[in-house]
Amino acid sequence: MTQLSRRNFLVTSSAAIAVSSFAMPAISAGKTIKIGAVQPFSGGLELFGKQAQMGLDLAAAEINAAGGILGHQVEILYEDNKTDPKTSVERARKVIQRDEVIAVSGPITSAARDAMAGTVKRLKTPLLYATNYEGGICDRYLFSFNTVPNQDTAPLIPYLKDIGVGDSYYMFGADYVWPRNMFKAANDMIKQIGGTSLGEEYTPFGVKDFSSVIRKIADSGAKILLFALPGADGITFIKQAEEFGLMDKVTVAFLGFAETYLGAFGAGKGEGMYAGLPMVANSEEAGVQDFVAKIKKREGADAVVSFYVMTHYNSLMAVKAGLERAGKVDREALIDGMSGLSFDIPTGKATITKEDHHVAMNMYIGKTEGGTLNVEKALGVIEPSKQCG
Repeated sequence: MTQLSRRNFLVTSSAAIAVSSFAMPAISAGKTIKIGAVQPFSGGLELFGKQAQMGLDLAAAEINAAGGILGHQVEILYEDNKTDPKTSVERARKVIQRDEVIAVSGPITSAARDAMAGTVKRLKTPLLYATNYEGGICDRYLFSFNTVPNQDTAPLIPYLKDIGVGDSYYMFGADYVWPRNMFKAANDMIKQIGGTSLGEEYTPFGVKDFSSVIRKIADSGAKILLFALPGADGITFIKQAEEFGLMDKVTVAFLGFAETYLGAFGAGKGEGMYAGLPMVANSEEAGVQDFVAKIKKREGADAVVSFYVMTHYNSLMAVKAGLERAGKVDREALIDGMSGLSFDIPTGKATITKEDHHVAMNMYIGKTEGGTLNVEKALGVIEPSKQCG
């Protein structure tokens, strides 16, 4: 799968700089503020698209009920990118040029995000990226509302050593941008604690039989499996690992794990897995309890609420706060208003870094136990590592 350079995300050419006809004028009084949401609602990662939608819908409803943004109501325009980079570009261009959105929310995968890079840059439209990712992006038009490796993975590796789980790792993930770059970062973190990496392997999407790699992991002697295989494939692997008995031999450090996976492995399965997260839904924190209750009131008592719901909710709340800070409604004002912004989120206070537009927020280590995800350790606010320069 073709990928763009992390550090050169949204490369600016002289032609792109010259494009000014797409600059969005200030919105006239009473006109609706439109946000394009290019998310996966088919193609394999629709579970995450639904989580994003739940958060965006709640934020829009709350904003509109409170009078909107500077007197304007907010409307979310959803587009299915089909978990496909090419479709992501087409849908982003559509909502920017035809619908004149002030910003685009999405996507989920790094490949789709990178594919959209040139479009959002050329059309001078901020991208609200609320998915945890591998880091390394610095650009005026990109705002990251989720975690980078120093926030979710760097605390997890020494924690597992400190509690006696071990420091020897086997890394297994999907063969695309995010797992490869996460494992690259993790290798450095493992060396810092004096640990060892005993194997690293990648798989294409859609594999049905993981028996060979499960045997490799078991034979390696690794104490910890660093796992980055999202969606249905990840569920299939864990189920097969349980059947093989691998889960009795290794502890799974599941990158990107969220409540959406709970119950998918079968009764009593998928226990004892660890993850670094910006929110755990059953936390006793009042802000989290209130947030989860509001989502369940809108979506139904059985709705699963993960940190993906919160980070997408946060992104739209940042739009509101950023535009109100700027005092006018247009794309460049939104960027300036969100840069360096501090605002409230369900887990406390969040701050968008001024230069590289990533978010400092409270972080947690979670563990699956008793069929749920629990807070093992509250880490406090963790600043994102610098992505620029």
